[in-house]
Amino acid sequence: MSTQPPGRGPKVRAAVLAATLAELGDGGYAALTIENVARRAGVHKTTVYRRWPDRERLVADVLGEHITTDFPIPDTGRLADDLLALAQAFVAWVTSPPGRMIFTAIYSDAARFAEIDAVRRDLFEYGPRRAQQVVVRAVERGELPAGTDPVAVIRTLIAPIYFQLTVVSEPVDERTAEQAAGIALAAARAGVFQL
Repeated sequence: MSTQPPGRGPKVRAAVLAATLAELGDGGYAALTIENVARRAGVHKTTVYRRWPDRERLVADVLGEHITTDFPIPDTGRLADDLLALAQAFVAWVTSPPGRMIFTAIYSDAARFAEIDAVRRDLFEYGPRRAQQVVVRAVERGELPAGTDPVAVIRTLIAPIYFQLTVVSEPVDERTAEQAAGIALAAARAGVFQL
């Protein structure tokens, strides 16, 4: 029987995950140590090691938790507005402090570890699967051709934002979101994504 006070486990976990995210923000993955995370979280390093045997699993847990943060899925009744809202939400997330830290971590040397590579794949699979309903509804309303692949539309929406962030390392903003939504909408209306 555990003598751990109620709520201590979740509080410690939250403190360690927050400290890990802060450490990633301060020094990146290369500088992250369990000792520094423990110090920042106000716990002993053995507390951290008990739950996370290495920093790869700790970082994967942090990234996984933040990536699955749900964006609201819009339902405005008009695909153009829904795509713009999704693009704006993605831009807001990737420009937030946690979003910036997560992108830095999943594209750092940490990505060579299977756990962190899996988190990166989840980022680009989970979001489009969850958001595909905006495209499904648009097809049902007759805004898009029957047989339009909804995941392809959402991936196309995210692609210009992702490219600007990771390939050319330029900031993203409201204009980026508008352009991404316009590209995805035009391609979808043209039947590019019909199966």
